[in-house]
Amino acid sequence: MSAPTFDAFRYAHEHWDEVAWLSQNTNHIGPAGIVQEALAEAVRARHYEGYPFAPGTPELRALVLRDLGFPDDAGLQISAGGTEALYMLTRALLAPGDEVIASDPSYLIIHRFVELAGARSRNLEIYAPPYRLTAERVRDAISPTTRMILLIDPLNPLGSGYPAEEVRAIAEIAHDHHLTLLNDVTYRDFADRPTLAATFAPEETLTVWSVSKNCGLAGLRLGGLAGRPDLVRKVARFNTNDLGVNVLAQAAATAALRTKPEWIGELRRQVRANQERIRAVVQEVPGAHLPVFPSQANMFCIDIAETGVGPEALQREMLVTDRVFIRAGSYLSPRFGERFVRVSFSNPPGDIERFARSFPRAVAALRTGSTVRG
Repeated sequence: MSAPTFDAFRYAHEHWDEVAWLSQNTNHIGPAGIVQEALAEAVRARHYEGYPFAPGTPELRALVLRDLGFPDDAGLQISAGGTEALYMLTRALLAPGDEVIASDPSYLIIHRFVELAGARSRNLEIYAPPYRLTAERVRDAISPTTRMILLIDPLNPLGSGYPAEEVRAIAEIAHDHHLTLLNDVTYRDFADRPTLAATFAPEETLTVWSVSKNCGLAGLRLGGLAGRPDLVRKVARFNTNDLGVNVLAQAAATAALRTKPEWIGELRRQVRANQERIRAVVQEVPGAHLPVFPSQANMFCIDIAETGVGPEALQREMLVTDRVFIRAGSYLSPRFGERFVRVSFSNPPGDIERFARSFPRAVAALRTGSTVRG
């Protein structure tokens, strides 16, 4: 009888308070105080007793559009996280036989949603410089069945960012070929110079946003999509959350977005410092390297193929022995997942120092077979 498969997430949740969460790109820096005050006030006022205003509170909607730089009359759908918006979008706009131009590596949950619609993703391999899609490759991949281009910017898991001229070129391709451009901008607040595709192709672009990573609200589940009003209404037909998004999530997101200029600069500074520290550690481990640096997101990949250590084994060793949780690459790439682990770093410096101790120890232990499980 085979041994049971190790469930890393179950193990991590069972040891929640002991774990340094570098596995899910979640933001553990802040703005914690602002969010806590907003949640406490909403609880004191007993807002949880009634249904929320289904479209989202007027202030929240205005803040989201302002944050994106969209006009007040843009279409906006608020959902229980950006992932729900991605599901609605793919189900509403794709049909059996359709094709979506995407990448490998990528955020593969979107690809699964594409498949649920009966469509397929055409995954262009990008695990080589420039570690992102290019307009030339996108143009060459278009076929008579192409209906959508998936542009994740910055890109999970590599941390690659798209320069403005590349965003413009891909947006123009979508416009010229009458394709929907799905622009997932979950990590744009970590980028140096983010550029929204809607700037260049407003008629074709649907922008998926989230407050999970920038505002540190992953557990409250709030995000959505914005774009041309009639296109957003078409997507919203697949909204099953017709009574609205959690009132506490809306209160927290409103407070965070309202005060964003006060805290976003420090968040970016700490994230930059953290990835510098991780790079220094990786450079000292023979066979390990960073394909993309600096990251324009709050994560990047560490290529460990030449260490002789497997990503799943490294994930388990660091989690069980040191309570440091990173992510094996198979979650993010069918073709290249055995080459890398993904490490996120929107964390307090103490978590990064735990990684700095754990990563070289774990690689060395797995190489020599001297692992010690706690």
